[in-house]
Amino acid sequence: MKTGNFRTRRKTLAVAVTAAAALVLSACGGSGFSGSEGESAEAEGATDAPISVLIGSSGEAETTSVTEAVDAWASESGMDASVSVASDLPQQLSQGFASGEPADVFYVSTDLFAGYAANGSLEPYGDDLENKDDFYPALQEAFTYEDQLYCAPKDFSTLGLVINNALWEEAGLTEDDVPTTWEELASVAEQLTTDDVVGLGYGPEFQRLGVFTAQAGGGLVTDGEATVNSPENVEGLTFVQKMMNDGVAAFSSDLGSGWGGEAFGKGQAAMVIEGNWIAGAMSNDFPDVDYQVAELPEGPAGPGTLQFTNCWGIAADSDNIEGAKELVAHLTTADTQLSFAEAFGVMPSLQSAAEDWSTQYPDLAAFIAGGDYAQNLPAQQGASDVLAELNAQLETIKTADLQQLLDTLQTDMESVVADAG
Repeated sequence: MKTGNFRTRRKTLAVAVTAAAALVLSACGGSGFSGSEGESAEAEGATDAPISVLIGSSGEAETTSVTEAVDAWASESGMDASVSVASDLPQQLSQGFASGEPADVFYVSTDLFAGYAANGSLEPYGDDLENKDDFYPALQEAFTYEDQLYCAPKDFSTLGLVINNALWEEAGLTEDDVPTTWEELASVAEQLTTDDVVGLGYGPEFQRLGVFTAQAGGGLVTDGEATVNSPENVEGLTFVQKMMNDGVAAFSSDLGSGWGGEAFGKGQAAMVIEGNWIAGAMSNDFPDVDYQVAELPEGPAGPGTLQFTNCWGIAADSDNIEGAKELVAHLTTADTQLSFAEAFGVMPSLQSAAEDWSTQYPDLAAFIAGGDYAQNLPAQQGASDVLAELNAQLETIKTADLQQLLDTLQTDMESVVADAG
């Protein structure tokens, strides 16, 4: 799918919440929980204990937006609630759990989720949400432990193909040339490559290259089994290896940039594989670069991308679990999620909000379209260590024996999966 008109500048996300948008936080009828959970905060089990919210913020816009959303709910519900920004969220969460006095509500990343769920730190409330089935299935999967949805997906991001319009036209390419297959991607990357610009750039990590293994039908863990060294993964990475050895694709680090967005903004790469967060970076740091976003080309197994997400965790030791659940229900309504999108560039985790988001940001619609087929990275305890080692090995991808490279990590992922089971 191509997004927007090729000659039309994209509409970037605002970098700050307007006063009106920040307060479009409508009071929900009921709590957002089904059955007996759907009563007000005065329901059985609720207390008057204040609710603390701990977040890891990307900046002032996110802090302000979340704070105003929580304040609006507190004013409507009559409960006390406050937001704090963590300087080191994992450390502060661990300290709170260890002391028995954790924050009531907090961000939980996928790489920490399984550990917190396994050791009893999290209240498993997700299955009681009235809008549970509205969350993207893959997002639900990311926060499901032992067949229970533990927490509500907060928002998400996917990866797409970001194209420099000026360099595209200089190469004689048109809207009809936006690639939809691997072969087309390699072809346009070659046409875009010059002495000063590489056709395609991306970060030196599986968190970017994994889109190609997904498009080949692979993944690091599939149906509960470690599949690091699968033929599909070898096929996906072999395609990457060929493009790099052909000189039409390169790591952002090899171009002298810290990440794909920087390489793109500096004109070092005509196309990059990056997430929807690039809109804010381009608006702030490279406002003169005209670009468009397309869905990533399909591979042998069809479309594929990766997604990144957090959930709203609730502490099992919270003194006000019912109040915390009502707050989370409010924070995950479509209106609130869309106000967060306007404030700091995230995409709503509710499928019902996708059309509104795409209408508001038509030139970024390819990102949210990827939510229909996005793949999670493995989140079992210990999987992040295997992923880190894989990234280290991928630094030599141009000369590596890819089957051997993946074989060396298969046993490690098998151990991770066995321990999680």
